[in-house]
Amino acid sequence: MKTRIENLKKILSGKADCALIINPVNRRYFTGMKSSAGYLLVFPEDACFITDSRYIEHSREVIRHCEVLEQERDFYVQIKKILNKHNAQTIAVESHDMTLKQYHKIQEKLPDFDVLGDSSLSRAIYALRTVKSPEEIRKIKAAQALAEHALQALLEHLHVGMTEREVALELDFHMRKNGAEDLSFETIALTGAHSSMPHGVPDDRIIQQNSFVLMDFGAVVDGYHSDMTRTICVGRPSQEMQEVYEIVRNAQDAAKAAARPGISGKALDAVARDLMTQAGYGEQFGHSLGHGVGLEIHEYPVVSMANSKILEPGNVVTIEPGIYLPGKFGVRIEDFVYITKNSCENLTNLTNTLVCV
Repeated sequence: MKTRIENLKKILSGKADCALIINPVNRRYFTGMKSSAGYLLVFPEDACFITDSRYIEHSREVIRHCEVLEQERDFYVQIKKILNKHNAQTIAVESHDMTLKQYHKIQEKLPDFDVLGDSSLSRAIYALRTVKSPEEIRKIKAAQALAEHALQALLEHLHVGMTEREVALELDFHMRKNGAEDLSFETIALTGAHSSMPHGVPDDRIIQQNSFVLMDFGAVVDGYHSDMTRTICVGRPSQEMQEVYEIVRNAQDAAKAAARPGISGKALDAVARDLMTQAGYGEQFGHSLGHGVGLEIHEYPVVSMANSKILEPGNVVTIEPGIYLPGKFGVRIEDFVYITKNSCENLTNLTNTLVCV
């Protein structure tokens, strides 16, 4: 089985003499090494990782499939020697991630080399990262298991009088206590009318009887994220709350059933959006249906009205329709699925039926 670096070498061959990887997420993807500093140089036939004294020992323990070098005082002189050693003239960089300052610095310090500022390297890396390996799926499943365990622990004592901040902290505590490397993002916990804000920030609002609590959260395991949203009712829902919830759930079920190789992000988004539009709530669903998940919480591919690219086996995408009624409440239900050879596997194990506590 080819390594990730070997896959990049194959893509690089004939297009550039060298790829310079500085994005920390991409560095981790190719080397397995988490660090705040480092440079990965990939040539068609070779690769090396350069880092400073803070990370050199750990890098030599962790990184395989490429040479590990300690960063020298005059870093650009070191880089130039390596480029000359490999007879490299063109350097591809990550245009989607690199700042103008970084780009101009490389041009200034390496004037004898052609720095390719187009998007070809970034697009090639994203293409590799969007197709998840079985090992990546195992890590994503482990992260999801932590998140689900946290929600189940919270539901045992979710009650009237708790604040949104308390709910978010409970979820965070359980995920970290049980092994999460990090949180996927700042946990969202919103109640009552506040839940109509898709990405509202938890505050001291108190859960009232017969109200919704919308929670969007996830855990990280070995760099890989999970992502889920559940809308829970504390008490009994009104008829309107129940009806809106069922519309969202039916839209999500339809989209999950349609998720498969060959369908475009635009078409999959339309499956859920059309159902909610037919029910009279199309204007209340303002965001896209989903996004990719992996080493970052938002990755390609995007499941939206603007994306005509098709899904392929190995993609992991969220399916998260929502209806938001300002001044009343909001409902969002989010699972994420792994696109398989013929259909998809739901990576979320908890029910999407309305839970009342």
